Amino acid sequence: MNKTRVLTGVTTTGIPHLGNYVGAIRPAIRAAAQENVESYLFLANYHGIIKCHQPEMIEESTKAVAATWLACGLDTERTVFYRQSDIPEILELNWILTCITAKGLMNRAHAYKAAVDKNMTENQDADFDIEMGLYSYPILMTADIIMFNAHHVPVGRDQIQHVEMARDIAQRFNHRFGKDIFRLPEVVIDENVELLVGLDGRKMSKSYGNTVELFLTPKQRQKAVNKILTNLKEPGEPKFKDESPLFEIYQAFATPAEYAEFESNLKNGMAWGEAKKVLAAKIGEELEPLTDKYNELIAHPTQIEEILQAGAAKARVEARERLAQVKDAVGIKSLA
Repeated sequence: MNKTRVLTGVTTTGIPHLGNYVGAIRPAIRAAAQENVESYLFLANYHGIIKCHQPEMIEESTKAVAATWLACGLDTERTVFYRQSDIPEILELNWILTCITAKGLMNRAHAYKAAVDKNMTENQDADFDIEMGLYSYPILMTADIIMFNAHHVPVGRDQIQHVEMARDIAQRFNHRFGKDIFRLPEVVIDENVELLVGLDGRKMSKSYGNTVELFLTPKQRQKAVNKILTNLKEPGEPKFKDESPLFEIYQAFATPAEYAEFESNLKNGMAWGEAKKVLAAKIGEELEPLTDKYNELIAHPTQIEEILQAGAAKARVEARERLAQVKDAVGIKSLA
């Protein structure tokens, strides 16, 4: 059976929350279990240091992200799970690709253009406070993708441009050196991916401060859920979906029948406080069985390290082979 290789990177700049779980972790783990899928998942810690200059956060986030995916059921026999920094071939490839990438392509990158626009609006020099990591990270992302000749790269709509750039750079390399080394990756946008709303009704995001962490005690979870925005309707008054994020968050963890009952109870006057208790319990049903595994991994990071090193060993077999082909193509080879 021909398998589709799917590659996903997770930046290590924060602690995973419910939005990450519903929108990325849960669907990716389900997809990786399919027989026709070959899954690659990596911790993008070199990408993390582009914006985060707090070493403790990078280290803590790397541990938390890895523990989260493992606790949530990532099968490391079916998925090549590795840390970006453990594959030095990626950085060698990054430099080689930098040498053939058009500067004009990087000038058009959304993140760079947004930073320039902000500077101009504030009457600063166009490149004020812009570092080369921000400017050239689409090339590193390209190296991540084409090193392993991924067929599909699932991304949010804000990342489509980067996969298109990866295609451009891979095609430019293949054409310039007359070698068909790199597959041109395809972007995958799943229109059915659930984008979980946060406590305030906006998309759940660390930047909005409206998140709920994944692994909490029942008391901590209830305290977090109690912060969800509601109105002043009293018990007995009908309550509707457009009046609180409670409905959408509950729907992400419930069966259709359970959600229908929850919605009906609120229409029939269930109090907001009671609804929040029901929601916290429903989230707990799914996450509490995973919490012990997560805490065990966090308490014993050497277990995480062993898993990451095993994944890196698998990944480097292919990375070494492809880098050798690339270096041979550009003329970097032994004289013996």
